[in-house]
Amino acid sequence: MNLHAPLVHPAKIASTLALWAYEMGTANGLDLMSALQQVADPRRPSNGTRHDFQEILVIAVCALLSDCDTVEDIAEWAAVKESWLRRFLVLQNGVPSQDTFLRLFRLIDPKQFEAAFRRWVGGIVTALGGQIAVDGKTLRGSADSEHGPVHMVSAFHTDLSLVLGQEKVSCLHWVGVLRKRWL
Repeated sequence: MNLHAPLVHPAKIASTLALWAYEMGTANGLDLMSALQQVADPRRPSNGTRHDFQEILVIAVCALLSDCDTVEDIAEWAAVKESWLRRFLVLQNGVPSQDTFLRLFRLIDPKQFEAAFRRWVGGIVTALGGQIAVDGKTLRGSADSEHGPVHMVSAFHTDLSLVLGQEKVSCLHWVGVLRKRWL
C-alpha cells in the first residue's frame, strides 16, 4: 500500500473551486489573468517558448485550487481538463508538460507571484465580505541553542474557511502590523 498516494486522484476533481474563483473574479473585475500580468515572464523568447506565460500560471493556480500538489499532478490535471481550460484560455500549443511547469517554477520570482496572488484573492475576499481573523502562534519545539522559537501570524477568512496568508515574524507583536498589510 502506497502511504503517499493521494486520497482523491487530482484529475478527477471537478474544478468547482477554480470555476467559482473565475466567475467571482470576472463578476467583480478581479480576474486572475489580470492579476498575474504583474508577474514578469523570466523566460527568453529566443529559447523557443511555446506556451503563454500567463496561461501557464492560470493553469497552475487552477490545478492547485483543485488539490494538486506536484508538477506531475498539475500537468496531468491540465491534460485531463484541457477542454474545460479552453473555455477560458487560448492554449495555442495545447497544455504545457510537467517539464515546462517545472522550468517555469524554477525561474519565476516567488515574491512577484505571491503579491499578484494575494491581490487577486484579496479582491475576491473583499467582494464577498465576511470576517477575517488574524492569529499569532509560537511553534513549540522550534527554538535551538542559536535561535529563538519560530513565530507565525495567519490571516483566515472565517466564512470561507480560507487561509489568506501566513508569515513568519520575529515576534508576535507584529500581529498588528501584518493585520494592516493583509487587510
